[in-house]
Amino acid sequence: MTRQPVVNAILSAAFALAVLPAAPAAAQTTLSPEEQQIADWVDAHVDEATGLLERIVDINSGTMNFQGVRMVGDVLRSQLDSLGFQTRWIDMPAEVNRAGHLFAERWQGSNGRSMLLIGHLDTVFEKDDPFQRFLRQDSIAHGPGASDMKGGDVAILYALKALQAVGALHHTRIIVAFTGDEEAPGQPLSVDRGDLIQAGKKADVALGFEGAVRMGGQEYGTIARRSSSEWELTVHGRQSHSAGIFGPGVGAGAIFEASRILHQFYDEVRGEQYLTFNAGVILGGTDVQYDEAEHRGTAFGKTNVVPNTVIVDGGIRTISDEQLQRARQKMRDIVAHNLPVTSADIAFTDGYPSMPPTDANRALLQTYSDISQALGTGPMKTLDPSQRGAADISFVAPYVDAALAGMGVYGSGSHGPHEIIDLRSFPLTIKRAAIMIYRLSR
Repeated sequence: MTRQPVVNAILSAAFALAVLPAAPAAAQTTLSPEEQQIADWVDAHVDEATGLLERIVDINSGTMNFQGVRMVGDVLRSQLDSLGFQTRWIDMPAEVNRAGHLFAERWQGSNGRSMLLIGHLDTVFEKDDPFQRFLRQDSIAHGPGASDMKGGDVAILYALKALQAVGALHHTRIIVAFTGDEEAPGQPLSVDRGDLIQAGKKADVALGFEGAVRMGGQEYGTIARRSSSEWELTVHGRQSHSAGIFGPGVGAGAIFEASRILHQFYDEVRGEQYLTFNAGVILGGTDVQYDEAEHRGTAFGKTNVVPNTVIVDGGIRTISDEQLQRARQKMRDIVAHNLPVTSADIAFTDGYPSMPPTDANRALLQTYSDISQALGTGPMKTLDPSQRGAADISFVAPYVDAALAGMGVYGSGSHGPHEIIDLRSFPLTIKRAAIMIYRLSR
């Protein structure tokens, strides 16, 4: 069932192969009578699905709002219970400092391929964020997490409901995994994503329901994703009267040294294909307090005092572990060569692994593209991995036979105060998901 991870050193070549035209295959670009029944059921229940989306968007589930994450999980759990899934809430140990995850399983028969359907319950919008409510304006709805990814969660649920309605959910082997901290996973990852990894080892295929991508009228599928991990830079200088800055006993101060390091990161680390890094938070002064879990803090300083501390919190994304390690070493080398009377350290925290492109992923996308055409939209192309962030599907990609991401709704503005979902995409998303599950389970 499992496959070995693609060798990192040839990932670029592997991606180039993955985007070549598919070999001729027997395309099924029309709907069977039962698939048409599935599509008709979805059309009749779109308003119901939109109502459920509004209900869960209006529940704040910022990653660190544990109660809110569990409340969204409770709503979805009751729906999955009604479909005959065995559901369980997985609490995390106190040291992980996260709400937990909702898993549901229906494992019957042996026909077709077993599937892991992946969503997440949390959003980036915490309880004190002003963006809190679902607001519909014709075919567009604004709301925190509407497209990333509560729309995808509802699409999973209503795809399963459609299959149940036509009697096609029998004898399927499906695990649904709704993680509670996709936007900011807890540590250690071996614990926080342990249950997800075990589910991946059990399934043949993984399907991820974060937002779909459409550009210039062309639709894309995701067969590869970059990794996402974090770095934290801590810089120290000698606190002193600013009249002596740059002198032999005072030196450059922490803020100038931090500026030097970041500028060299930009000049010397930036440039490799699929490598990006970002400095997300910076605090500097003579009294700096930073909460790593909350990604927030305070800083105090005066214009006539040389600052003694700077903290910079950032992220990095790569297409392979080899590329990640190479970038980290460049960053370490830059940090080590300090301005006078300063010192600096950089620490790295592992996060999401990469999901390399494979021929099996490409074949899975072809099946999805056939379904899309059968529903009246054009064929799908392979999305360049630089166009996507990391996702939970990458944790299971090394263990399943094939993986496909980006099966969620269409929207824009994710992680910002103008996040929207295009409700016109909702029925198409649900139909494609339901028929994909139907064909794979056959």
